[in-house]
Amino acid sequence: MSDETSSLPPEVMASVAYLEGRRVCDVPIEDIPSYIGREDSLLWTGLREPTEDLLTRMLAQIGADARCREDMLEAHTRPKVLDYGNMVLVVAVMVEVEAERPAFGETQMLIGEGFLLTVRRGSVAPYAGLRARLEAVPGLLKRGSDYVAAELLDLLVDRYAVALHKLEAQVEAAEQKLVIRGSSMADIRKLYRQRRDLLRIHTAVAPMVEICRRLSRVEMGPIDAQARPYFGEVADRVQRIDELINALREALVFAFEASQMMAQAQQNDTTRKLAAWAAILAVPTAIAGIYGMNFEFMPELKWHDGYFVILGVMAAICATLYWRFRRAGWL
Repeated sequence: MSDETSSLPPEVMASVAYLEGRRVCDVPIEDIPSYIGREDSLLWTGLREPTEDLLTRMLAQIGADARCREDMLEAHTRPKVLDYGNMVLVVAVMVEVEAERPAFGETQMLIGEGFLLTVRRGSVAPYAGLRARLEAVPGLLKRGSDYVAAELLDLLVDRYAVALHKLEAQVEAAEQKLVIRGSSMADIRKLYRQRRDLLRIHTAVAPMVEICRRLSRVEMGPIDAQARPYFGEVADRVQRIDELINALREALVFAFEASQMMAQAQQNDTTRKLAAWAAILAVPTAIAGIYGMNFEFMPELKWHDGYFVILGVMAAICATLYWRFRRAGWL
């Protein structure tokens, strides 16, 4: 099913009336008031990147007060829930991964008696698949706008999981590269960027736990008591997603620390080898330097076998030092 309706403005992805969970008709904006508040009916309208005039007009048709209109016209960077008495506004931040970087969008859900208004801004995938699934089971749509809002939040959590699955693959690749090959300046910059991206995702996702908990526990007019457990289940899923985000951040930190420790160990090993060879080579250098001072009166200077004896002494001392350093693990 297409999420667009040709008779509506392009920003209106769908505006459909349901009776007993079954699709009745597409509803033009000017006819919206006549479909709100009917028994066993639901009006589900979806907007994408609406203009200020269109959103103001839509909210006026629904009967939203000035405070609600002001909140919905404002762009939000963090999730929140606002209770206006007869309506509840839920703001969720959407996360998707594009070209190995997270892209953020905003979804607003205005829940009222017999209607649901959704507004998408930024990088947020359409809800056509969810609408089609719910329309295939009228009993689900019959439960009302609060249940549909819970399904929408659950869909957002599914997309959190998809985004994190992509980032998890990037983190695993970074771990292998850092541990196996070590870290370069480019790797460190990329690691910092990945940790910063995960922190931004955590900031966007973490508040959703408390928001869903509140929807599941606090009495609000448009939220039926039978729909609250669904928000509680969504809160549990969001919490698990947030735990995975923190685990990925810790994995990056551990990989970086492991890489640094391995580099430090390799550097120490190289330093020990250089020190051992310097000590070995210092022996013939010192002896040759002494006998190269060209003094006339020096011990064994005129000795017939002195050259061969000195070479033997050098070789013996160097071999002994090599054996001791080898035994100590320096070579």
